[in-house]
Amino acid sequence: MRSLLTRILVTFGVALAAGTLVMFWVSAQLSRTMVSGLFHGMERMQLQQAQSAYETGGAPALRSYLTGLDGMMKGKRLLLDASGRDLLTGVRYAELAALPTADDAPPQRHHGELVIVRQSPDGRYRFVITALPPIPISTFFPYFAIAIFLAVVPGIWLSLGIVRPIRELSTVMNRFGSGQLQARAEPSRRDEIGDSARAFNTMAGRISTLMVAERRLLQDVSHELRSPLARLGFAAELMRTSPDPDAALARMKREITRLSQLVGTLLEMTSAEGDPATHRMVPVELGNLLQEVVEDCALEAAARHVLLRSRLDSPQTLPGDPELLRRCVENVLRNAIRYAPENTEVTVEADGTEHAVHLAVRDCGPGVPEQMLERIFDPFFRVEQSRDAAQGGVGLGLSIVRRVVQLHHGQIRARNAQPGLCIEITFPLAPGH
Repeated sequence: MRSLLTRILVTFGVALAAGTLVMFWVSAQLSRTMVSGLFHGMERMQLQQAQSAYETGGAPALRSYLTGLDGMMKGKRLLLDASGRDLLTGVRYAELAALPTADDAPPQRHHGELVIVRQSPDGRYRFVITALPPIPISTFFPYFAIAIFLAVVPGIWLSLGIVRPIRELSTVMNRFGSGQLQARAEPSRRDEIGDSARAFNTMAGRISTLMVAERRLLQDVSHELRSPLARLGFAAELMRTSPDPDAALARMKREITRLSQLVGTLLEMTSAEGDPATHRMVPVELGNLLQEVVEDCALEAAARHVLLRSRLDSPQTLPGDPELLRRCVENVLRNAIRYAPENTEVTVEADGTEHAVHLAVRDCGPGVPEQMLERIFDPFFRVEQSRDAAQGGVGLGLSIVRRVVQLHHGQIRARNAQPGLCIEITFPLAPGH
């Protein structure tokens, strides 16, 4: 039996049959201990009253008593003496007198009828009761059918309620396994099956994130490495044929350095887009983190003759990954310093509310065309397509920033500040908001 539904129905059928047998056994035990005792008591009472009626009023009193009993209760009753003679008709029933008379003696067959014989305590009388014929088992069939129907229908409904969502979840798993990475279950239930569906959705989301990040990395690497490798090949050929091999060697070293920077940035991007469960979420004092990043970037700003100003009014503690948050803020700040003209300033401002922390980094550079404000967060996007790694990086800094912000359930946007570009980031103080 490979089908879960078949197993459930067979198990339910066996349990129903076993329960029915147990019910019959319990009924028999109750009948033996309670009902039988009640009937035995009634039989003894009827014998005593019939004996008393005969001894006090003779045959007329006995006839009146037995006639009344036969009218109230089905069957026929006789009072015999010790020899088996009917005290009303005088007919001798020797065979009836010889039948067992104990209280626990079962009804005996006599001339096609079932009779019960009980003896008086003094042994002088035999009380004979013509027992009713046994009730045929077929009489109870309609009741059995109703009971089985009332048990089977809810059982089938319950079985289908278990099997159907499992089959649906299996179908979604097969779709996901066949390459449909967006396939998700609909966990509307609140039981263990719903928990399994939600667990699958979480697992599928993580696997999808990892696979998409891997595919994107391969595509980006294949796209971005073409030009540096071509220049590196040209430098190698130039080194072989050039009369000045030192200059060619210096060019080759520069290209190797750029390749190393590109690979490092790609790995950083992949780390930011990896499995969210692998990131270490701890309370981070944002004010201290921002102050450290500003101090680290101060030398670079001074080398470019840019004044770095900061206003950090946010004492809030943010739940997040400290290293990713540091990369996020540092990338935004270094990007602003890179494009800020000499003798201008870059401002870093942070303030908070009861529910969120707001961070703004602004430079006084040329800004970005309005139609490109959203695209600057895309991987490898450059406002000036001719700009190379030496001029403006590989185009991954702000993409990494956006991914880190998303991992912390925050929001990021860019706007032209007239002059310059302002990057605004909002982090919620509670995860998942």
